[in-house]
Amino acid sequence: MSRAPAILLLVAALVLAGCGYRPLYGSTATDPGVAGRLASIAIAEPTDRPGQLIRNELISSMQTGKGEDKYLLNLTTTVKDNDVIAKKQPAVTRQAVFITTEFELIDRSNGAVLTKGTTCARVPYDVIRQPFADMQAQTDATERAAHEIGADIRTRIAAYFAKQQQSS
Repeated sequence: MSRAPAILLLVAALVLAGCGYRPLYGSTATDPGVAGRLASIAIAEPTDRPGQLIRNELISSMQTGKGEDKYLLNLTTTVKDNDVIAKKQPAVTRQAVFITTEFELIDRSNGAVLTKGTTCARVPYDVIRQPFADMQAQTDATERAAHEIGADIRTRIAAYFAKQQQSS
């Protein structure tokens, strides 16, 4: 009875080894893999604060700038602040920061657009009619939305590179 789980684990390991499973961010001695390709992306400088937050998230998570800049990532960010609760409470209202970002990954060698897409994040926050607290709540919501968008863009680009790696 105690051998059955061990045997099943061994069989599962052999099946995964036989099917060509590779971790998304894995690399080998001859191929830097997806992580190496992510590090070779230069990210264009945005013109607004939310765009800068997204860019910072991507730089730190993809570790860009550590290799040759083979790719360029362009970001276009739109920010909206809207009401979540239409009927205002006596002292508190609920609002949300809604950030939409369009991205496109360009191959610098030939100028071709490799992949592009749109992603968004909506993060609510409370407005309590205290100027500093309200400003800080909005700033925190913007930072959380930028973090979500950065993670989504990184995952989409990593998936693109992984798919290209499998087909070659």
